[in-house]
Amino acid sequence: MAGIHITDIEAAINFWRERKPSPDGVTLAPELRALAEVYALMVFYREDEAEEKGFPPAAYAAWKAWYDTQPDTPCIAICSTSQGDPECKGCGRSFEEVQHWTEMSPAEKRHVWRRITLEGDAWRFNRYAERAGGDGNGGTSEGST
Repeated sequence: MAGIHITDIEAAINFWRERKPSPDGVTLAPELRALAEVYALMVFYREDEAEEKGFPPAAYAAWKAWYDTQPDTPCIAICSTSQGDPECKGCGRSFEEVQHWTEMSPAEKRHVWRRITLEGDAWRFNRYAERAGGDGNGGTSEGST
């Protein structure tokens, strides 16, 4: 089972901060409170990931609402794994990741997204970035850090 990376939790927190801002600068929406608790524990224990399986239900629901706004697949319809490449030149996923994508959990998919974004070698991040739309990195800001 994959873990949910702290940068995804940060993105989900920012997602909810935009949608449900604090009315008084102190009070947090329930989604923010749930995510903030997980985030604080991760910072305290210096953890980069929290296991998807053990995520508190309210925090997972808030994270999943953010996740559902992100592109599901990094595919840009240029699949070199169909030509025998072990890693797709278009999206950066391995042959196994392409084959099992629909069976992967949300955290497993985000783990792949994070890896290919940090590597930045796939054509979706350079040569064919316009096919990927927007920033080309699945809605994360990892490519800029």
